[in-house]
Amino acid sequence: MTSAPATPPERGPAAPDRSLAWSLARAHLRRRRTQNVLTILGIAVGVMALIAALSLTNGFTRALIDATLRASPHLSVTAFTPSRPDPELQAALQADRRVQAFTPFLADKGLLTRPASEGRAAGVDFATLFGMTGAAGQVLDLPDAESAALSNLKPGEVMLGSALARNVGAFTGDEVRLLNSTQRRTSLTVRGVFTTGNYLIDSAYAFTSLQTLQTLQGTQNITGYQLRLTNPDLAPAVGNDLTRTRAYSALPWQSLYGTLLDQLALQKKVIGFVVLLIVVVAAFGIANVLTLAVFEKTQEIAILRAIGATRSLITRVFLLEGLALGLGGLLLGNLLGLGISAYFTVRPFTLPGDLYFITSLPVEVRLTDLLGVNAIGLITTLLAALIPARRAASIEPARIIR
Repeated sequence: MTSAPATPPERGPAAPDRSLAWSLARAHLRRRRTQNVLTILGIAVGVMALIAALSLTNGFTRALIDATLRASPHLSVTAFTPSRPDPELQAALQADRRVQAFTPFLADKGLLTRPASEGRAAGVDFATLFGMTGAAGQVLDLPDAESAALSNLKPGEVMLGSALARNVGAFTGDEVRLLNSTQRRTSLTVRGVFTTGNYLIDSAYAFTSLQTLQTLQGTQNITGYQLRLTNPDLAPAVGNDLTRTRAYSALPWQSLYGTLLDQLALQKKVIGFVVLLIVVVAAFGIANVLTLAVFEKTQEIAILRAIGATRSLITRVFLLEGLALGLGGLLLGNLLGLGISAYFTVRPFTLPGDLYFITSLPVEVRLTDLLGVNAIGLITTLLAALIPARRAASIEPARIIR
């Protein structure tokens, strides 16, 4: 007894429909090459501009943060009331692997003046003073020569920010007079000038030895400790761990410069949104191209519907056309955007040093930005293609053929 030959399982309509939809979409794209190229170029230019703008903004933000952290500790641990150095806290700082270096410090504010001399008028400006030990050169990230001078400050010597030095008119070797917050006076010799690139710091900060400020204030107390961490982003967590059971408050650099960080984040959002509009406008150019195609292919679509093509098949045809145009624009735009970023990395955009704190505009490409730009671009192109696709699927074959 022979069994009937097994019949192969019937293939569902999904595979033929997908093949037919792509064949029709490809045939439509071949007939409008000039329009398609212009649409792809429009999307590519928008994506290129968005990637380049975000990368330049990231680079500017990073450069400003780096400049800020050159003369600022990653974390300051301040006692609720000024007190003597805390051996237990210092032991905890030495044992914490996240802490790279630390120094006790005493903070004060005062008025710096330089007496008038022959050919030079007197200079005066307010300053925020930090008295620190020789470990300050490891806590702050100043250039080697400035860091060495900071580490070897002697009693009665001071280092001034570059803008503060210009305002007072005092430079290396000059003598300045200090009137501190307790109305006590002393004379200091300028050991050197430091430059971070952040005008707010360069115009306000002055560093001296811890002994100098303690002698001026008539105390042996300190304000707290300044820390440099292996990773600046860990500052809030380290500060919380150190002050949870101690009478100290933590001030991470993110809190100290929170307003600056918020402004930079807002600046990036505004720039990104404005440039994103270019991508959106260019993507909706796909809607114009596909809408024209629907008008041109109305009879063809009606015939397809009459011989059994479903609405979903017609919708897929035009969605595939929009997807092909969108992916082409995104791919080209990514290549152009990364190319421009690479060019500015090799040959940075120069800036006038007397107007900005950096002499060139750095570039920082972030993967999250690339993923976000491509996701938004792809979603926008699909939405733009959906409008004419639904219009094509709603064509009634009987009315058109009649």
